[in-house]
Amino acid sequence: MKETKEEIQNKAFKLGKKYECECTGCAQSAVAAIFESLGIWSEDVFKAASGLADGLGLTGDGSCGALVGASMVIGYLFGRTHEDFKDMYKPMKSYSLVKKLHDEYLEKYGSCRCYDVQQNLMGRTFNLWNEDEFKEAFKFGMVRYSSDVVGNVAKLATKIILNSGYKPESN
Repeated sequence: MKETKEEIQNKAFKLGKKYECECTGCAQSAVAAIFESLGIWSEDVFKAASGLADGLGLTGDGSCGALVGASMVIGYLFGRTHEDFKDMYKPMKSYSLVKKLHDEYLEKYGSCRCYDVQQNLMGRTFNLWNEDEFKEAFKFGMVRYSSDVVGNVAKLATKIILNSGYKPESN
């Protein structure tokens, strides 16, 4: 039976939360959730998202990994190819879809910077390169907060993808 757009989006949300709780790595968790909810996979895109967790390399100082990972999936599905690399207009669809994701993310979380999102959601930030703070982050429930963000981003990106004409192969 064919899944509805809403069912696919809800699947992305649930998988995003699940993967972030079980595996961590917000960018890879978002990528996996979106891909699996759409019935596709790219090991290269998944692997490329590996260093993007917690605001780039666990620094907290860059863009939210889930947001960047979801943007990678949008680029994978709607971006320009190497063949069209010199055509500056070819990536406009992916630019506009990622902008939509960005704008809705910003409306919900107030910033794209990981430390800012942590501060807004948890009232503090964590230096995950400090062993004591790393342990404290897990005790504090950081994974619970980040899994909500990953689930929400995966759901939103999937909605944008589906509403932009992408038809899942498995549906």
